[in-house]
Amino acid sequence: MRILRLNKSGFPIAWLSREEAVTLYVKDRVVWSLGDDSSTMVGGINCKGERTSVSLSSIIAVDGTAKKNSFVPALSNRLLFRRDDHRCLYCGLAFDDHVLTRDHIIPKVQGGADSWTNVITACARCNHHKGGRTPEQAGMELLAIPFAPNAFEFMYLANRQIRGDQMEYLQARFSGQRQWLAA
Repeated sequence: MRILRLNKSGFPIAWLSREEAVTLYVKDRVVWSLGDDSSTMVGGINCKGERTSVSLSSIIAVDGTAKKNSFVPALSNRLLFRRDDHRCLYCGLAFDDHVLTRDHIIPKVQGGADSWTNVITACARCNHHKGGRTPEQAGMELLAIPFAPNAFEFMYLANRQIRGDQMEYLQARFSGQRQWLAA
């Protein structure tokens, strides 16, 4: 189980292990928390003869400098395939990762960038058919417009096991950029 770490303004920073979260609690760096108490970590006996324990919330905000929210996550196939729901954005079928490819809408040979807004998930068959052409040149239609995930969407994409309260927090801040073009 991972703990969602935020900065004090509520911007997502990282997924933490329980041990990393305990360290922040013990150092008194947690300024506020949300969600359910996900677990209790039990330690040793303190100088008063009492067993120490720390209750961990599933979402914690940590003291420190709040940075600007100009966040663009690094592009990877794993995150790209999750963004597009493991679905080919040409034929609309869902596939396992080993059948999926990264397709450049404007091909690299035509000067296209390797960026979130120029790549989509495509099955090997559709990507091969498209080749080094644009979708228009290949007579193919995109099912959705590609977008760069914001930090909240990135945190969702980066973790496969998200608790309900964490998902609720992240989802309320999704950009809503996914635009399906065809049914």
